[in-house]
Amino acid sequence: MAQDFLPGMESSAISVLKRAVELDHSSRFQEALVCYQEGIQLLLDVLKAVKDDSKKGHYREKIKGYMDRAEQIKDHVNKLKEEGKYHEQIKIAASSTGFSYESLFKPYIRDGLTEVWVEDPYVRHVHQLYNFLRFCEMLLKCQCKVKTIHLLTSQDEDSSAQQTSALAEIKQSLRSQNVCLDIQYSSTIHDREIRFNNGWIIKIGRGLDYFKKPKGRFSVGYCDYDFRECHETTVDVFHAKHTKTT
Repeated sequence: MAQDFLPGMESSAISVLKRAVELDHSSRFQEALVCYQEGIQLLLDVLKAVKDDSKKGHYREKIKGYMDRAEQIKDHVNKLKEEGKYHEQIKIAASSTGFSYESLFKPYIRDGLTEVWVEDPYVRHVHQLYNFLRFCEMLLKCQCKVKTIHLLTSQDEDSSAQQTSALAEIKQSLRSQNVCLDIQYSSTIHDREIRFNNGWIIKIGRGLDYFKKPKGRFSVGYCDYDFRECHETTVDVFHAKHTKTT
């Protein structure tokens, strides 16, 4: 690997590992673990490219320290999961950015995920339907092979035809990707919950509808939701050894 790339590789590794340490200190362990793993891989790439022996020794020492910490976190998380005590809370501040579905759910969609349950009473209006579609697209892009998505929502009394038509179109589109969408309606649903069959349970105070309207049709954040400002909400993450099945 050309030496010209080294400064950029080092900078990327430092940035990811700095984020890992911040998440670690905030007790956001599953997210921290993902960042540690990504940062360690970047440092290993740097190590392969470095020619100076003293620098190699420096990077080996750093890598060992981060690997040891990542292993500690992994053991701690696994212990909490086994005991059914895992709970992580993420507070999304008003007008904050960096919370696209990809960023928020990435740490939890890795381990053998094949089935997802979405319970959200507000998948009704156009922007909420687009949010659900965006969530489904995020699942399609992940490395795991999601085969079934269950949606439990409430029916829009004012424009039920639009809601039904949109969800039917999403269902047909997902079928072309070999994913089955099961749609159910409830008039009493209130709580919002997303459950993965790998054990992770994510409860978002506002459900999937936590993004603010873009400031304009051609403003930053209109397309890339990592730049989209958010409403204030809280995300609670749990892990259950046994999740419900169909």
